Amino acid sequence: MDMTGNTILITGGGSGIGRALAEALHARGNKVILSGRRAGALEAVAAANPGMVTATLDVSDPADIARFAAEIVAAHPDLNVVIHNAGIMQAETLAAPGSDLAIAEATIATNLLGPLRLNAALLPHLLARPSATVITVSSGLAFVPLTLTPTYGATKAAIHSWSQSLRYQLRDTNVEVIEIVPPAVATDLMPGHAEDPNSMPLADYIAETMAQLEAGAPENLTERVKFLRFAEARGDYEKVFAVLNGGAH
Repeated sequence: MDMTGNTILITGGGSGIGRALAEALHARGNKVILSGRRAGALEAVAAANPGMVTATLDVSDPADIARFAAEIVAAHPDLNVVIHNAGIMQAETLAAPGSDLAIAEATIATNLLGPLRLNAALLPHLLARPSATVITVSSGLAFVPLTLTPTYGATKAAIHSWSQSLRYQLRDTNVEVIEIVPPAVATDLMPGHAEDPNSMPLADYIAETMAQLEAGAPENLTERVKFLRFAEARGDYEKVFAVLNGGAH
């Protein structure tokens, strides 16, 4: 992916990794379109970064995706990079009395079905561009789950698998596929993440991620996430699982 001169759509661009990526890419001379459910948050980011564009989108809603995709392509025919960043992460106690599937269903709708639906809606446009890039955002938890957030890990494992298949199916086209695999980063994705001393500082994460994007690797891996990403390959999966889950089995 060229690092400048693109028109880039970032879902979940109002906060956290999405906002930080948007600002870093904007500073590199790209036109950045921020999307998310909260118009106020998007407008605050755009106000702090003159030239950014905002457009509301609920990625969990198929009808809103269809509406959004048509409007974005019409308004920004030069769109050539899509970053599927929007996501939610919530704790679940699967065996709790009265436990239902509301959290699981919302997580799947946002983290998995959202990227699949938006990608399907925008891919014909991207294939018609001279060159284009699809960037997915999975997680180190795709490779070793945090048992506190089972559906989150499952959706990110699915995104990893889907990204590999998408990359292979598009191998002879003008569209490249990059998977960003974050470790725990100091954002407000879950309560306590921003203050957790084990979370990677957001500025450090973005600096390393941008360097990886410039290098062009299909999997964007910071050094910190390799502990999870390659646990099984190293043969220490059970040890890593126990470390991540406080000795759980």
